[in-house]
Amino acid sequence: MSLPARLLIVTDRHGCPEPLETRIAACLAAGARWIWLRDRDLPAPERAALAEHLAAQVARVGGALTIGRDVELAAQVGAAGVQLGDAAAVAPARARLGRGALLGVSAHSLAEVRAAREAGADYVTLSPIFLTASKPGYGPALGLEVLREATEVMPVVALGGIDATTAPFCRAAGAGAAAVMGVVMRALEVRALIPALA
Repeated sequence: MSLPARLLIVTDRHGCPEPLETRIAACLAAGARWIWLRDRDLPAPERAALAEHLAAQVARVGGALTIGRDVELAAQVGAAGVQLGDAAAVAPARARLGRGALLGVSAHSLAEVRAAREAGADYVTLSPIFLTASKPGYGPALGLEVLREATEVMPVVALGGIDATTAPFCRAAGAGAAAVMGVVMRALEVRALIPALA
């Protein structure tokens, strides 16, 4: 299964200077086509309402919405797939969402990448590739060499410290996509930023 786009936008309403729906609409208008609804701290009813709204926004442009962790919510809103916390969650998610669902696993080492492949995930997000302002205490940067090795195992979305300067290096190392959160969520505006990242 191929990835929906070369750029994955990860939501973080806390870092955003405007409502999340407005920021995602701006990202989509600028050319983004793959959105990951993270914001796991939202109360369930609010997160469900936000997911419904984003699903409609993304569908209008023929994009893909990934829901973080919540398989039932992904099924409820007809999302393209779900981002899972570990390889053990892949089999139940596949059973619930079907073969067509796009299942990603968050990985932080080559061992976790291999486990995700064995479990039948479609891709992994591998992080942190570079040091990241969003999660400063999040362990040492893995670097491009580990990223390159991971891409030989399965499709990889590079995450952590990705910006317009580093994204091309990740793709050159074999990453199928680059994921960004802080640089897009905190920006004053994204019209020029999204094409630069993609």
